[in-house]
Amino acid sequence: MSRAFEVWAPARETVELVLGAGSDAATGERVPMSPVGDGWWRAEAEAGPGSRYAFSLDGGPARPDPRSRRQPDGVHAPSQLVDLEGFGWTDGAWVGAPLEGAVVYELHVGTFTPEGSLDAVIDRLDHLVELGVTMVELMPLAAFPGRHGWGYDGVCLFAVHEPYGGPEALQRLVDACHARGLGVCLDVVYNHLGPSGNYLQEFGPYFTGTHHTPWGEAVNLDAPGSDEVRRYLLDNARMWLEELHVDALRLDAVHALRDDRAVHLLEELAALADDITARTGVPRSLVAESDRNDPRTVSPRRPAGDGGLGLHGQWADDVHHALHVALTGETQGYYADFAAEDALARTLGETPFFHDGTYSSFRGRRHGRPVDPAVTPGWRFVASLQTHDQVGNRATGERLGHLAGVDRAAVGAALLLTSPWTPMLFMGEEWGAGTPWQYFTDHDEPELAQAIREGRAREFAEHGWGGEVPDPQAASTVQHSTLDWDEPARGDHARLLGWYRALLRLRREQPSLWSTPPAVGAAQHDPASGVLVLQRGPVTVVANIGPGRHVVALDAEQCAPGAEPLARWGEVTVEEVAAGTRVELPGDAVVLLPGATYPGAR
Repeated sequence: MSRAFEVWAPARETVELVLGAGSDAATGERVPMSPVGDGWWRAEAEAGPGSRYAFSLDGGPARPDPRSRRQPDGVHAPSQLVDLEGFGWTDGAWVGAPLEGAVVYELHVGTFTPEGSLDAVIDRLDHLVELGVTMVELMPLAAFPGRHGWGYDGVCLFAVHEPYGGPEALQRLVDACHARGLGVCLDVVYNHLGPSGNYLQEFGPYFTGTHHTPWGEAVNLDAPGSDEVRRYLLDNARMWLEELHVDALRLDAVHALRDDRAVHLLEELAALADDITARTGVPRSLVAESDRNDPRTVSPRRPAGDGGLGLHGQWADDVHHALHVALTGETQGYYADFAAEDALARTLGETPFFHDGTYSSFRGRRHGRPVDPAVTPGWRFVASLQTHDQVGNRATGERLGHLAGVDRAAVGAALLLTSPWTPMLFMGEEWGAGTPWQYFTDHDEPELAQAIREGRAREFAEHGWGGEVPDPQAASTVQHSTLDWDEPARGDHARLLGWYRALLRLRREQPSLWSTPPAVGAAQHDPASGVLVLQRGPVTVVANIGPGRHVVALDAEQCAPGAEPLARWGEVTVEEVAAGTRVELPGDAVVLLPGATYPGAR
């Protein structure tokens, strides 16, 4: 069949379509392409699904299509045509998975199962349904070099990483998730591309020296030629959200999207998602990872709003940091600020941003902006105990359970899952996985692999983490990081899994845990004793993050007289006394109690 091939290459004198190219792109029929305006080139050729093709610029080597939907032989090889419209979707009745009320589960496809594929994830979806999560967040799938990697060095943004199963496997997974009532969020990286297999700059000004990021020259969002670069990213988001039925995108490090235009790229992305929502009736959400602590990221867009960017949610790392310091005692690096006595109480009971205009010692300046909970509801902020960043960027990939023990991890789970923020779990967290999760890559270039080894070692030394660092290039690093699915049925792993299920069931049954307007809650924390009392709607959480045994007195509003605990971890005793309720907790224990307004309270 005849089809049109198009590519944007505004500064090239000639462009050829290399059709039927082999895996090394050295062979194939060369078809001259014609300029059609605005830097675009076009050619008609006989080709159908499965055909390999590439582009040669000014007679140079054949390069993959910047908009390739499939890279069967890797990111350096020719692209392949694929018919995504032929997939038999069964989710016509799917009503969507809004961020409000969601429980997110972050996973890495390559280490979630021993098979390391999208199809293998399908086999574990029932576990996630029984757990009580509502949205599966997939770490980046855009094609990246080699077989193994985190995915943040992707270079073919429209192609699904072939070792995971390619685009059809993603369609099967999304369809299977929707059949089980699970939404799908995909982590996308628009602030940089990886160093290996990145041929975009040969095609056009996809990057600019006007701005610089930690990865080098910034993606070109506002310099000459940036109209098409923005279109490239917007079309990519549209593909995931509309063609592949993905429900949400997590936007990596949006503070590195350097854009001086009057209308920021993030506003355009938000408008795109809202338009798809309006046309389909199925909500699509954008969640930003942002280091700016600025609630305007999720404030309404112009002209109806206050000039915000209009995204639907954003990560709140300050919540993680405050919980991590309280649970582990670590105060090195950026954790130092969160050793403040009010850090935990504030981030659980007042604001997702501990730095909301306050001084940040590790930045050496004031940071952030206050959040008005009457304007911006708590569910717009995604909070966590563990993430791929906070676990994988440690020297040996220790999880919270390795650092604090199973009992203290269980206390942390209760604090997170009764918080007003949208909770996100990291794969294996729910059973206290004994496997670490470490940093790994699979680069063919020896100099690049060595540079990564040396860079990671320097970074860990700066954090005071000594000892031997796992080799990112070693297959054993990937193997050690792969979940062991025999664990959830054993001992403390099974006990912790039951605890997570109970907490998520309570959160589902009591939406006031996360939707209490206008304030998000109230918390009292005594760092000296480790005792914390958190009032969340009709539920009172009493926790002891410390070694000693303590007694806590609650009044009739905090605990309905004679009420039975909703859930407890540890040998906690609760008894009614004349003045209210007496709670006695050992170290590393927590209890959830019904307040006077709890349904069924006496």
